[in-house]
Amino acid sequence: MIGGRTLRELRLEADLTQAEVARRTGLPVTVVSAYERDCRQPSLAAASRIIEAIGFETHFVRVLDPTSQAEKLVDVLMLAEALPYRPRALAKARFS
Repeated sequence: MIGGRTLRELRLEADLTQAEVARRTGLPVTVVSAYERDCRQPSLAAASRIIEAIGFETHFVRVLDPTSQAEKLVDVLMLAEALPYRPRALAKARFS
């Protein structure tokens, strides 16, 4: 998830106070402060609201877990190994 240091840096970069972020998100100032000090971990929804209130966009990209990726890679490599191999003749060099 997103860390308190990152939330604080984004807020300062946007030149906003914790009170302004709290007002924009509807969260109490004490909660925003606790997130920035890593005393509390914001939910995905709360982190998104804070980031958007600061003026940034959030985008989520779905990725496969490493085990699933490894299994798919093995499947592809096995299929590649099963393909017939027919070497082609080398093209003749042309000299002008």
